[in-house]
Amino acid sequence: MLASVLVLIAAAAGVAVFRPGPVAGWLGAADPDREAADSTEPAPPPVLAPAAANAPLPSTSGLTAALGPLVGKPVLGDQVHVSVVDVATGQDLYDRQPGTPTVPASVTKVLTAATVLAARGPAYRIPTRAVAGAAPGEVVLVGGGDPTLAAGANGFYPGAARLDQLAEQVKRALGGTAPTKVTVDGSLYSGPVFGPGWDSDIPTGGFGGAITALMIDGARTDPRAGEGYAPRSATPDLAAGRAFARALGLPAAAVAKGTAPPAANSSPGAAPVPGAELGRVESPPMARLVDVMLGQSDNIVAEALARQVALARNQPASFDGGAAAMKTVLGELGLPADEATLSDASGLSRNNRISPELLTKVFVLAGNGSHPQLAGIFGGLPVAGWSGTLNERFKGGAASAAGVVRAKTGTLTGVHAVSGVVTTVDGRLLAFAVLADHVPSDLEQARPALDDIVAKLAGCGCR
Repeated sequence: MLASVLVLIAAAAGVAVFRPGPVAGWLGAADPDREAADSTEPAPPPVLAPAAANAPLPSTSGLTAALGPLVGKPVLGDQVHVSVVDVATGQDLYDRQPGTPTVPASVTKVLTAATVLAARGPAYRIPTRAVAGAAPGEVVLVGGGDPTLAAGANGFYPGAARLDQLAEQVKRALGGTAPTKVTVDGSLYSGPVFGPGWDSDIPTGGFGGAITALMIDGARTDPRAGEGYAPRSATPDLAAGRAFARALGLPAAAVAKGTAPPAANSSPGAAPVPGAELGRVESPPMARLVDVMLGQSDNIVAEALARQVALARNQPASFDGGAAAMKTVLGELGLPADEATLSDASGLSRNNRISPELLTKVFVLAGNGSHPQLAGIFGGLPVAGWSGTLNERFKGGAASAAGVVRAKTGTLTGVHAVSGVVTTVDGRLLAFAVLADHVPSDLEQARPALDDIVAKLAGCGCR
């Protein structure tokens, strides 16, 4: 059951996700029992209520009576599409045009999470490499698409791979040869750096940015910037190259764009030949990157993960390649891929369309044990009233759902969506998706209206 896989614990340095069983192995964890025993902090109780195996199932008539008036609120507009499904059985319990493709906003990241976990696996780590250039002392920094890469110990993303550590590897590999130049190779990615269908203010608005194969701190200009809005570099690859040059003791003027020589091996004890690897560092495992993407709705990380799907399915690492590969993987999972039209992986694009029932089917696959690699979706989903983008949600009359709802939100002007799982008052685990893309009201009205729908699912029993 999902509840046996997901238990949240708070650590002294923040909030961690403890996943016993196979997920702990994917994350490279040591003995969880020993880690718990060594901790000086008492283990808090689970945040999410457990699902009961034999809990009563809500009835369609009960859900229709409970949800109908809430779904029909004028503040949500006249295009509100809904799917509610029992996770254990996959049974449809309530719907309102569930197969209708709808603008999903950031709920798109649910599909990004599922496809990258299926295509790459939860334990996969993204490499960043340094290789010898054509000239003596030239070092080529080869971007592998890790958006969480840091310059040093004080990077934005905890546990990130570090360029200062890569620089130390390079110095050792070069032996007596002093570094003279840094060439930045971002050729892994192709196509435009900004997504199709993005609003005009997104590239410079602090929530999106240029998507390049090499960047540090999610392209932030300052790793101390916030989790949502943050100024971003217009040339993230060159910014990373300059940080790497500093670690090698070189000035910014020593950095230029280029490509690495063909791969080669150096003889033991000999000077590295062009193309020989001088060092590499690797990202946190994919399950952690998915947590980061979902928890704070990180758009830059989402676009990077879609390119990993593309690479895994031999597609170009671009917006178009990522979208095509994501649909391919959805089909491989037995999901209705034709109910998704994708232009990006973050949901910033207004060209995206996803049906509510496709989202709930993803959660059923992730929660019923048939695809264990997809269980990594749940660790990063925000918890109502407690974490991530739901930290300040589910207030007032919806507060009863705090702690029993785990979901991804989506917001663009005129678009409001939420999709995830909820444990009902009777202990039944349901998957839900509510998508509205003709919303006339502002955030202060639309978000509480969505929260009320989900809170009713949590509290009514609806039998």
